[in-house]
Amino acid sequence: PAEAPNAPRTVTPSPAASAAAGEPSPSATSPATPSAIPDTHEFVVVEHESFDEPWALAFLPGTDTMAVTERGGAVKLRDPDGTVRDVSGVPDVVAAGQGGMGDLIPGPTFADDGTVYLSWVERGDGGTGAVVGRGTLDVAAAELADVDVIWEQTPKVDGDGHFSHRLLIQDDQLFVSSGDRQKFDPAQAMDGNLGKIVRLTLDGDPAPDNPWAGEGGVAAEIWSIGHRNPLGLAADGDGRLWVSEMGPQGGDELNLVQPGLNYGWPEASNGSHYGGGEIPDHADGDGFEPPKAFWTPSISPGSLMIYTGDLFPAWKGDAFLGALSGEALVRVDLDGETASQAESWSMGARIRAVAEAPDGAIWVLEDGSGGRLLELTLA
Repeated sequence: PAEAPNAPRTVTPSPAASAAAGEPSPSATSPATPSAIPDTHEFVVVEHESFDEPWALAFLPGTDTMAVTERGGAVKLRDPDGTVRDVSGVPDVVAAGQGGMGDLIPGPTFADDGTVYLSWVERGDGGTGAVVGRGTLDVAAAELADVDVIWEQTPKVDGDGHFSHRLLIQDDQLFVSSGDRQKFDPAQAMDGNLGKIVRLTLDGDPAPDNPWAGEGGVAAEIWSIGHRNPLGLAADGDGRLWVSEMGPQGGDELNLVQPGLNYGWPEASNGSHYGGGEIPDHADGDGFEPPKAFWTPSISPGSLMIYTGDLFPAWKGDAFLGALSGEALVRVDLDGETASQAESWSMGARIRAVAEAPDGAIWVLEDGSGGRLLELTLA
């Protein structure tokens, strides 16, 4: 029988996934002792509301409210009692394929003035592309106002894939992931920002100390190049920037992104072209930065979160990826600049987004029509 909403279920890690990572399967029930932190945790999953093709979720500082975006063009507010409200004033989006409404994150001053940053897909000369806007969200009124576009993918092209458009604010800088739009070569070209990670001021201008700041034009906003479809952005406790991205057929990646480096796409990948065409693997001396962890076969990482809370102490500082085709929640152990695959939990559905709540619980969004909002708490 189907579980009722809010009915908890216990989830344990997949031994097969752990073994595939080349490590013994960790215990899901390692007991905590006063003098030791367990190796891992068992958690329970509580089902909450469902959404229509949800894409991102964010906890809004100074409130008890969560924002959820839906790819079709809606922004919703979820209150602690489960009430879900539609936000007015949302910009029009082009919803097709992988494109539509994307990310939403609170600005550093959100608790004082309601500033948010959001991404979506628009149409223009030459086709479509992602844009980033800044506006004001009134939580009580469920109203978005004064939304101005501050950045856009360039050039706009045809097709409806690989927009990426994840957002992260770190040290008053705005990072944006910009996919290659399934065009391959632009990821290596400096006359556009497709296939790049860009770093901006909070006003959307190129950050002044970017690697190619002296080049002017669009190159001045670029932080790193050679990316395919980076759908996860997160910073660890020491300020390092990590990016998860989809490879082609295999070769999904977790990258430690550093300024001015080239991550290889489409010249190097640990995957293959769809249909079997070969791509040179990452290799020492090829001039490209290899991933810190990769997955072949693909898991299709759709999001990335680095855990900082206290509810699951064994996982503090670790990365969590939502797997779409893998239908799993994946944990990667981070130790400084190294990453090793640790655990994978089968979730029985495509996982689109992962976020940490203020109380340390982990919340995930399933992908697709009727995608459920799930809360993971300590068993």
